[in-house]
Amino acid sequence: MTRNDAWSLLTEFTQSESLRKHALAVEACMRAYAGKLGGDEQQWSIVGLIHDFDYEKYPSAEEHPFKGNEILKERGWPEDVRRAILSHADYSGVKRETAMEKALFACDELAGFITATALVKPNKSLAEVDAKSVRKRMKDKAFARSVSREDIINGAADLGVDLDEHITFCIEAMKSVAGELGLAGK
Repeated sequence: MTRNDAWSLLTEFTQSESLRKHALAVEACMRAYAGKLGGDEQQWSIVGLIHDFDYEKYPSAEEHPFKGNEILKERGWPEDVRRAILSHADYSGVKRETAMEKALFACDELAGFITATALVKPNKSLAEVDAKSVRKRMKDKAFARSVSREDIINGAADLGVDLDEHITFCIEAMKSVAGELGLAGK
């Protein structure tokens, strides 16, 4: 299970540039949390990278992430990776137990929301985003309407981190791949 294997899987199933960028953002957040929480950086990064690999082809709650889990199982991916991916969907019935599972849930929606916040900044740059600006946008229900604020709040709480610290931590993690995300500024 290498990063190349994960990237190949992602690109095989995901053509959307925005979904690929989301995967890279979550990967960066997961790598950073692995370092902070003593997890396996490669494994956590890979989980972040492939957590939504099946979403473009199987977007319904009946299929995602269940179809992806079947594909991963057929291809011999480890049980803990598959379980973490299943657990990131509240409706899957898989309770988040490990730090890796909790981090994935905590980073998923937040990475998307941070991206949306950066995209409305004058220079479309992560350098312009901070916890205060993210929190302000969270209050605007029309902004990034599809992102669950409840999941962002609950994810940080389940991970045992202050929400503002969590937001700041993920922004910093995403800055490491800002160029790949198209969020390095104009």
